[in-house]
Amino acid sequence: MTAPKKDPQAILSATLEAARKAGADAADALFVEGISSSVSYRLGKLEDVERAESSDLGLRVFVGNRVAIVSSTDFSADALAALPARALEMARLAPEDKFAGLAPEDRLARAIPMLDLEDRAEPAAETLIERARTVEAAALAVKGVTNSEGGGASFSRSAVALATSTGFYGRYAGTSHSIGVAVLAGEGTAMERDYDHASARHAGDLRAAEEIGCSAGEKTMRRLNPRSMKSQSVPVVFHPDEAAGLLGHFAGAISGAAIARGVSFLKDKMGFGVFAPGISIIDDPHRVRGLRSKPFDGEGVANVRRTLIEDGKLTSWLLDCASARQLGLETTGHAARGTGGPPSPSITNLYLEAGKLPVRELIADIKQGFYVTELMGMGVNGVTGNYSRGAAGFWIENGEIAFPVSEVTIAGNLIDMYARLTPASDLEFRHGTNAPTVRIDGMTLAGA
Repeated sequence: MTAPKKDPQAILSATLEAARKAGADAADALFVEGISSSVSYRLGKLEDVERAESSDLGLRVFVGNRVAIVSSTDFSADALAALPARALEMARLAPEDKFAGLAPEDRLARAIPMLDLEDRAEPAAETLIERARTVEAAALAVKGVTNSEGGGASFSRSAVALATSTGFYGRYAGTSHSIGVAVLAGEGTAMERDYDHASARHAGDLRAAEEIGCSAGEKTMRRLNPRSMKSQSVPVVFHPDEAAGLLGHFAGAISGAAIARGVSFLKDKMGFGVFAPGISIIDDPHRVRGLRSKPFDGEGVANVRRTLIEDGKLTSWLLDCASARQLGLETTGHAARGTGGPPSPSITNLYLEAGKLPVRELIADIKQGFYVTELMGMGVNGVTGNYSRGAAGFWIENGEIAFPVSEVTIAGNLIDMYARLTPASDLEFRHGTNAPTVRIDGMTLAGA
């Protein structure tokens, strides 16, 4: 078997044909190409300039209900020729999996939406260096900033091609531009650290390096001289970046794999109110220029914008084909995969719809409360929903931000937290998962 290295469709077609001849009942193959460039700048000096290129091929074969996956970064004729036979040998030794199989043909994507994910112009190394230099310089220029962990800029392009033995072939490519910086303020044991960063598919959508650097410096300065608070029950307000983490816990809890195993605190909540009435949570794989957009899922299934929470009620799990079969349902088009492992359910562009109140009005009636800007630790139990995280941020007094706070822990249970969650109106699409500022009343804050 021979296949030209620069033609993904030829590589995948030849690989699948060889798998069929070797005895596979069904197969699919994934070809991923990528390039990445990055630079780092620290204290006014260039530290690193890196560039990498990669190509990976993954083959999944089925012999009855037995499945095996092999992958390779060697695209020589001999290596490609050996791949299917190795996969079939492994599959025949594998245990049976009655839920394994390709996606149903009637669920495969027949049209590929145009999502404008690829910036055709790759920035030169000099451009990345200037972005990194500028973002750090802007942060260091903020009065009171005393040190830097470094500024950085990066660019990447990846292309994904998928083919199945049932005749599906699809390919898409995307790019990412990123800028970020982390700096410190204060001296000795009173030092504080903060950062800012941004990513976009197209350079024209990226926030300016000066803006990002200035924001990082100002955020760091605001954290100086923090206090710890006594333990109490208070309203907790989550900055949008931290509120997005609450959506991540929700997504994990409705993953088909967790539901099928019965290890989710939301396993019995389908059709019931999980959030307050009026709340909606959307997963949209077709958001134009979205950071996690893709025209089809990791099994070739047509994916669509899906409302996961509608008027507070849970309406859908996140399912790939295997977890859907386990639950007696149909895939929701949420399969994600790499070349070396099986598909599994995953979100795309997940977001909590904005509420009606501006942030100022959302916190106006809080006499004593906590505004969270950073969370630490991994204290979330996906089975029970128990939630406990180290946190830092700012104290709220009489509806106003009063002073910085650190060395506290916030705790609750996600079922109760979701039911009491109120979103503000400040939703912005800056990341793969996005949320507005949210308020949750009655959380436990543990301090000194």
